[in-house]
Amino acid sequence: MARITLKNLAHSYYPNPTKDSDFALKEMDHVWDDGGAYALLGSSGCGKTTLLNIISGLLRPSQGRVLFGDQDVTEAETAARNIAQVFQFPVVYDTMTVRDNLAFPLKNRGMDAAYIASRVQAIAKMIGMEDRLDRKAKGLTADAKQKISLGRGMVREDVNAILFDEPLTVIDPHMKWELRTQLKQLHREFGHTMIYVTHDQTEALTFADKVVVMYDGRVVQMGTPEELFERPAHTFVGYFIGSPGMNLFEAKVDGNRAHLQGASVPLGAAYGPISGRTQIGIRPEYVVLTKDEGLPVTIRRVEDVGRHRLVRAEAAGQALNIVVPEGMPVSADLTHVSFVADKINVYADDWRVEGRAA
Repeated sequence: MARITLKNLAHSYYPNPTKDSDFALKEMDHVWDDGGAYALLGSSGCGKTTLLNIISGLLRPSQGRVLFGDQDVTEAETAARNIAQVFQFPVVYDTMTVRDNLAFPLKNRGMDAAYIASRVQAIAKMIGMEDRLDRKAKGLTADAKQKISLGRGMVREDVNAILFDEPLTVIDPHMKWELRTQLKQLHREFGHTMIYVTHDQTEALTFADKVVVMYDGRVVQMGTPEELFERPAHTFVGYFIGSPGMNLFEAKVDGNRAHLQGASVPLGAAYGPISGRTQIGIRPEYVVLTKDEGLPVTIRRVEDVGRHRLVRAEAAGQALNIVVPEGMPVSADLTHVSFVADKINVYADDWRVEGRAA
């Protein structure tokens, strides 16, 4: 296992980048702890795979260094980094059996035959392919082949890190949940440093101890699922995490109150003068429908999603989503909304501003 340190790291696919927008990865400094389970989360094109490929050695960064522990591996080939990598689409040896595919990384390193047999059996059980160990990979379905890829990536116990690049794309939904659970169990058991690239927030939040959210080539927040939900460091995190995402309102913040379109909202903290574009963010879960307290609201429609209802509304001239717990009525006399004050986040130019005790 290894602690992974990124120092002054940036990358551009242009030979002579001159401006910020030329960089697929903007300059970053991060330390990822030895044995941590991380998810790289963001929309397509945000730089997730570029960063993963730099860590794995498939790509040399334009600037900066990558360290595994205290060793600088920036110029080291992938093979020298002692990692396992699982790609988005299956990479298997069609002419080999499932057993031989899983055993290949161990045989390649001259491991003891009894250990190989034991380890292959354990991994085959984890990926649900014990009954197909002696079948050739050729002719298996795409999701079966991807399970082989996952198994081969996890069969070694001596790797510095295991990297996953959207590995469950071709797996059916039920098996996705099962494999995520098993990956987490494997992490608990062996403590490998794991980095999992995905654009699916459910995958990220259920797999990782810490989620690394990327936007426009930057890491905008690294935190636990709770931190990302409760205190998004950037408006993109608020929008991207949650279903639906955070409600955002243009506002003027003065001390412990926010003013928006003639209405005043109490805040759970006090703020000094804020420069730049100012917004407040509130999760739909922390918006409460009332009869006459708070902001006037117009309800557009109500969607029943089973465990709760989602109210699509409008307040202060902007769209507003409200999550109403199961069993709570949504009636015509609910004409206002209030926000849970200590759950309101304040942003200046998209970045969260820390308040002080009100």
